[in-house]
This record gives sequence, C-alpha cells and structure tokens, in this order.
Amino acid sequence: MSRNKAIALYLIGTLGQIWMICIIVFILRSSGMIIDYTTLVGMVAIGIGGVSSALWGTIIAEKYKKYSIKKILKDFFAVKQKFCSYLFVLLFLLLDFCYVVFNGKLVLSAWYIPLVLFFKAIIFGGIEEVGWRYVFQPVLQERHNYITSTIITFAVWGIWHFSYFYIEGTLPQVQVFGFLFGLLTNCFILSALFIKTNSLWICVMTHSLINVFSQLVVGGNQNVSYACKIIIIVMATVLSIRERNKKATDVSVL
Repeated sequence: MSRNKAIALYLIGTLGQIWMICIIVFILRSSGMIIDYTTLVGMVAIGIGGVSSALWGTIIAEKYKKYSIKKILKDFFAVKQKFCSYLFVLLFLLLDFCYVVFNGKLVLSAWYIPLVLFFKAIIFGGIEEVGWRYVFQPVLQERHNYITSTIITFAVWGIWHFSYFYIEGTLPQVQVFGFLFGLLTNCFILSALFIKTNSLWICVMTHSLINVFSQLVVGGNQNVSYACKIIIIVMATVLSIRERNKKATDVSVL
C-alpha cells in the first residue's frame, strides 16, 4: 500500500464512518428519538462513531506499517516506559492546567472519581490515539515537516470531534474558540510525546488524563491558560524538531 493510499483510506474510513453515524442520528432525531448517553441507541451510536479513528488506525497499521494486532495491543498497554517519558507528561500537564491555581479549583465528590473517569477516558478518548498519533501523523511526517503534519492532524481531528459532539448531543454546548485552541495544544503535546517516547501508551494515558482534568477543573485564569498553551506549542515544536534531527543524525552515522 502506498503512503497516499494509506492516508486516503484512513481519512475516508474514519470520517466516512462517523459521518454515516451522524446521518443516521439526524434521521432518528428527526423522527423524535432521543439519541444521547441516556439511551441504548444513543450509546451504540456514540460507540460506533467514537471507535472510528481507532478502527481505521488499526487497519492502516496492519496494511501499511505491517503491524500485527498483537503488537498494537502490546504498544497500547505498554505501561513500562522510561521515567523521563512520564516526566515529560507531567511537565506538559502542569503547564496545561496550571491556570487553575489562579482562582480555580478541582471538584471532587469522591476520591475514586478520577480513577473512574480515567478508565472511562481511555475508552472514550485515549483509544483515539491508535489512529491520530500512532498512525496518521507519523505517515504524514514521512513527507511533511512536523508543524505541517501537526496542523493537518489538528484540522482533521477537529472535524472528527465536531461530528462526534453532534452524535453525543453536546455540540450546542461547545465553546468553539476555547475548544479549538485546546485541541491544537493537545495536538502538539501528544505528537511531541510520541516523537520523543515512541510510545502509544504514553499518548493514550496523556490524552485520558487531559480529558479527566478537563472534567474536574472549574474556573481559573483564562489569560494564564492561553499563555501557557502558547508556551506548550513552542516547547513541543522545539522538542519534536530536536528529537527528529537527533534520530536523523543517528541514522546517518550508522
């Protein structure tokens, strides 16, 4: 399979699947049915739409990268990583959520809530990394530079998310600018972590933690948040470019 065909198949499969569910949801809602997390039909629709990126990421990983299902599962659950990899995750998360220190707070109704949300976030969030960071962006980066590849991934990921929000029934609640700026920042965080660590698990875990903290954080200084996001984007870009240059140098030496 060629690179262009792999990219095209991933996009057609991922977006085609979620858009097909959007059409079905539109028809069902037009007939008076309730489609959201409170109904079985809604949960099925959300599940089928939400799994699209992971499903087609797995297909492309098998056909283009020649990965086995066993390798993909092993990489997904590869918790044993270098200590410095987890330190990079911590650094990015601290920067991303430090704005809560300024007149914000974490809302916890019970100590176990973060754990429940984390495992839920792996299924409804972290699993997406099989498609976006494990397959799609690395294939893009075979031809395009880091920044271009990240922006393309952000654009497609954004389209996918708005489709997913429609299926969920949460689209009217989305604050477009804040969400897109946050999504762009997450693209840089997750892509930088994958380039630095070459770990699917690190991306799955980080994506899930971002989702968890986003649900628990209330308030905070938005100006600080925006400033930190800009710092994150610059830092992720420098880290990724240096890491790729280092790997290129190591290959040339060999």
